[in-house]
Amino acid sequence: MGMTPTQDTVPWSPKAQDNAFAAYVLPEVQVLRRVALRLTAQPADAEDLVQDTLLRAYKAIGHFDGRYPRAWLLAILRNVEFNRRRRRTFRLVYAFNDDLERLAGAQVADSPEELVVGEDLDEAVGAALAALTREHRQVMRLVDICGLSYAETAELLEVPRGTVMSRLHRARWRMRVQLTAAGRAPRQSML
Repeated sequence: MGMTPTQDTVPWSPKAQDNAFAAYVLPEVQVLRRVALRLTAQPADAEDLVQDTLLRAYKAIGHFDGRYPRAWLLAILRNVEFNRRRRRTFRLVYAFNDDLERLAGAQVADSPEELVVGEDLDEAVGAALAALTREHRQVMRLVDICGLSYAETAELLEVPRGTVMSRLHRARWRMRVQLTAAGRAPRQSML
């Protein structure tokens, strides 16, 4: 169509951007609605998803090469929905953790040993956890407390899997040092 800018050209004018949007994006709106409804299963959520997709497409139309507009738009739609789900999951995980912590605080110990060891140990673990950086504490909660895999945690935090593994290793090591200093970590045998 001749609307595709090259690396050497100046940015598109608003009129050219509007024309490209009308030519490439608007004919695909019905397809976007159908796919969004399948992804969300709720008409209102589907409409929100399509609106967000159209907004992102409008902002990015200057970088679109004009080939395969449906595939381009569906990729945007998929990414928008993925980001929404990830944010929703992240909020749910922390809300769940808060509920668990509140319930754990309300429980009564089963034995006298738990009263002495439990409170003491809880305080030491809480202090060691609080001493960690936010990133290390985040990874520890997601992997060790919530039981997410390294891949799920990496996806949720938008970091590489290796970063999750590294942060978790450092967090566990720092926790061990803190608990050992407090006299609460098991001693390792010298075999």
